[in-house]
Amino acid sequence: MNDHRAPLLPILATMLGLALFSVMDGVMKGASLMIGAYAAMCWRGLAGSLLMLPIWLWRGQGWPAPATLRVHLLRGSVASIMATLFFYGIVRLPLAEGIALSFIAPLIALYLAAFLLGEQVRRSAIAGSILALVGVGVIAGDKIGYHADAEAIKGLAAILVSAVLYAWNLVLQRQQALLARPEEVAFFQALVQFGFLGLGAWWLAPFPTGSVWWLLIVSAFLSAASLMLLSWAYGRAEAQVLVPLEYTAFIWAAIVGWVAFAEPVTVAMLAGVTLIVAGCLYATRTTHPVPTNTV
Repeated sequence: MNDHRAPLLPILATMLGLALFSVMDGVMKGASLMIGAYAAMCWRGLAGSLLMLPIWLWRGQGWPAPATLRVHLLRGSVASIMATLFFYGIVRLPLAEGIALSFIAPLIALYLAAFLLGEQVRRSAIAGSILALVGVGVIAGDKIGYHADAEAIKGLAAILVSAVLYAWNLVLQRQQALLARPEEVAFFQALVQFGFLGLGAWWLAPFPTGSVWWLLIVSAFLSAASLMLLSWAYGRAEAQVLVPLEYTAFIWAAIVGWVAFAEPVTVAMLAGVTLIVAGCLYATRTTHPVPTNTV
């Protein structure tokens, strides 16, 4: 096979995986509007655990070693808080806007790697960070403006905190990928999510009834399918080839938000996401960036 054709299937798998994740975000937004972000995340964890359990057992991996289990528990807990905040935010903001703001996570991951691993922060990372922060400011300024919307401000804050946690999640994801197969990662992430958020279920996540269960099941399926596609793709092509495709998630999110929730795409949103993406690409142009958007 010619070298220039080799990445084609991983590229297609990545784009399909990102599209499925964006649809999943839209489904979860619908579920969160019905029962709240906390309850939607908690019971999606149950649905995802039941969905992935037979696949994990079929693969015959057995119970993970203690060191691997600790990573599963830590990442699952961090991801639970991160995703709950994200879905809380997109209930109050357009879906595409929430995705755009979450794009700052790879930049935060650079600074976390410097803090946790002693890596040196390059000038390009600092310059890219400033450019991306200007993009965040453009989106935030458009939201706040002269007539501050309290709910929009809460959504904005939740997504920015979620992005910080997602940066930590990216660091943990690297470690987890070296210890476990994709189906084990998907199963334990859903299981830990349900167990972690289930601690507050009595007060914050009453057992759902009716059609919301279909939304949660569809969301769990889309999340698992997307994770498998992305894991397959990143195992067969270089990160520098696939990472720029991550920003196509904004396109899918804009389409899903417009079709499902009649959310407009504003000039300020487009300007902000352009600055954020440009900043991320500039900051990571001499390294292998980390993949984003595995909620």
